[in-house]
Amino acid sequence: MGVGRLVSSRARAIDASGIRRVFDLGAKLKDPNNLSIGQPDFPVPRAVKDAAVRAILEDRNGYTQTGGIPELRARIIADLKDDLGWDASGPVSGGGEHASMIVTAGTSGGLMLAFLALLEPGDEVIVPDPYFVAYPHLATMCGARAVKCDTYPDFKLTAARVAPLITERTKIVLVCSPGNPTGVVMSGSEQRELLELCRARGILLVSDEIYDLFCFDEARTQRDSVGRLRCPSAAREPGAWDHVLVVRGFGKTYGVTGWRMGYVAGPRVIVDQIAKMQQYSYVCAPSPAQWGCVEALSQDMGTVVADYQARRDYVVSRLREVTEISAPGGAFYAFPRVPERLGISASAFVERCIEKNTLVIPGSAFSSRDTHIRLSFATTRTQLERGLDVIVGLMR
Repeated sequence: MGVGRLVSSRARAIDASGIRRVFDLGAKLKDPNNLSIGQPDFPVPRAVKDAAVRAILEDRNGYTQTGGIPELRARIIADLKDDLGWDASGPVSGGGEHASMIVTAGTSGGLMLAFLALLEPGDEVIVPDPYFVAYPHLATMCGARAVKCDTYPDFKLTAARVAPLITERTKIVLVCSPGNPTGVVMSGSEQRELLELCRARGILLVSDEIYDLFCFDEARTQRDSVGRLRCPSAAREPGAWDHVLVVRGFGKTYGVTGWRMGYVAGPRVIVDQIAKMQQYSYVCAPSPAQWGCVEALSQDMGTVVADYQARRDYVVSRLREVTEISAPGGAFYAFPRVPERLGISASAFVERCIEKNTLVIPGSAFSSRDTHIRLSFATTRTQLERGLDVIVGLMR
């Protein structure tokens, strides 16, 4: 008998990512117009690289404390105070009904640990549809169920849409703003109403804010504790720390996606449990990368974000010639509709793009629908222009 019979039902319940399938197809193309990957194309700031290299050369390569090195924790705690008005100081563990934070192995690692700490088999987590590809599968790994909330056509996870989906098994509502795959940003009032719903129903609001600093001018409508205009977050509402778990990271903002660096902040009673889960899984975030991220928090990435905003403007102007698109307020994705007049699915449209040496992702990789495509403008201007020529041409 083959060992295949030993594979768990958990593993069998998870499909390979539709994004990976497009990558595999792209590997067969010569110099494709690759608009598929959500990988920043700007260089990592030199000071950040130097800090990580210095840590390696100075033999700071061993395990760190589970919660992260004190230097990085102090910087993140200070940022949380300035940004959200939260006091997350003190040890990772120690009890008490207060906010806390922990450095994690990426935002995906932070989400995985949070789900493990919160979800029992049969529990439910409400996620937006369209969603980041990992969300439903993270629930499956915990024996839980992801309940998909239809957010078409504006891609907002509003309280009105979420409320009918809540059951006695609902433990988490997961919001991502700016969103992947859409780039859409929720307003401050929409975030506040979602938090109020979660509070009233005793549910944790998990806010995936991996793109929190990748927010464009018109979407920065909320002021932080020191008066800076920022991307709206439910976490800035008074006393939000008791019902919001914030998940943030360094990969997208500073171009260090491969370092796997993130952090989680929220109610201490929950962060304590996440710390236990990290202790027996990831152990700690990568040590040299933590030292690099201490330096990253001193970097001003405004010029980079402005450049991406200009790319966003170009993408939207081209696509609006031929189809419907919600203008992304952040991140580096666009999620245009495949025109109904073509009479084909998004997956079929992607195949036509591939035939013309252009890679995009079908909406079915992120959604129960197969009506849109995701394209990333985190690429060179030349590739972006060539790829849009193909997409607009096919849509026209």
